[in-house]
Amino acid sequence: MSFEIWNRRYTGSKFKLADWIFELTNSNCTGSSFCDIFAGTGIIAQHAIKSMQKVVINDFLYSNEIIYKAFFLQEPFDVNKINGYKTQFQNIDISSIKDNYASINYGNKFFSYADALHIGAIRDVIDSISDVNEKERAILIASLLYSADKAANTVGHYDAYIKGHNIPDTFRFDLISPYTTTAEIEIHREDANILAKSLSVDIVYIDPPYNSRQYSRFYHVLENLTTWKKPKLYGEAFKPEPENMSEYCRNGALQAFADLILDLQCKYIVVSYNNTYASKSTSSRNKMTLDNIKDVLETKGELTCFEKEHSFFNAGKTDFTEHKEFIFLVKVN
Repeated sequence: MSFEIWNRRYTGSKFKLADWIFELTNSNCTGSSFCDIFAGTGIIAQHAIKSMQKVVINDFLYSNEIIYKAFFLQEPFDVNKINGYKTQFQNIDISSIKDNYASINYGNKFFSYADALHIGAIRDVIDSISDVNEKERAILIASLLYSADKAANTVGHYDAYIKGHNIPDTFRFDLISPYTTTAEIEIHREDANILAKSLSVDIVYIDPPYNSRQYSRFYHVLENLTTWKKPKLYGEAFKPEPENMSEYCRNGALQAFADLILDLQCKYIVVSYNNTYASKSTSSRNKMTLDNIKDVLETKGELTCFEKEHSFFNAGKTDFTEHKEFIFLVKVN
């Protein structure tokens, strides 16, 4: 098989909502340039490249940046070379491999021991090869992330692993399927509030993390596999020292959002929001309310609100009914 950009488990994924979001955007906005400033999975950007002349994609996770480069970077790549590495990686003899960083830290936890050994061996090879360009290296690393995520012993994120059972060996290395587009692509790994100060596009789509779940902590295993700096890990979930912590997951979220909106230079602002601010789970509870969002956006221009019933991420601890997804659309003054 080969992976599409949506073939990964990701909290807050807009895969089921992307068509609706773009129906609203295309019906209510005009312009040829688009920025997904908290791009996450990249699904919204993947829709944008179909109709926009320029697409700016931003997220401050290392794993998301490498995934965007793999799928969207418009640089030539050698398909035969990539397929050659695929065959090599699939045929690695696990019995001949010594313990590596992944097997020591993640074996019999986030993956079976054999799968972690295999994953670590592939990542070591990718780190050592010199005959690939930026696009080809990104394809290999992103393909490893997608393949590993499919085999991971988790509920869909890496805040913890599933305990009390034998973990089956399910890992198989497969490739992602890069997209071709005539759109000009810009990829950033930057704080959205900093990028906003220099950004100039027609439409900005905003989907920040509204609750206390820090994505850099939720996806620390994928971050580690991407950077491959092999840091010391701590605690029951084997996490590295904190990095890339978002203000949007803290009590300063509303001020950060207000600053972002103030700095944006664009014609339209499209904001995704879900109403889990009333959730019984403190980690799921939003840092900003519906009224907070409206108050900030109304300072920028003419505001229209759309809503849709939508099921939300639930690891089994959150009791919340009547969940809705909202789209706020601002025609900037």
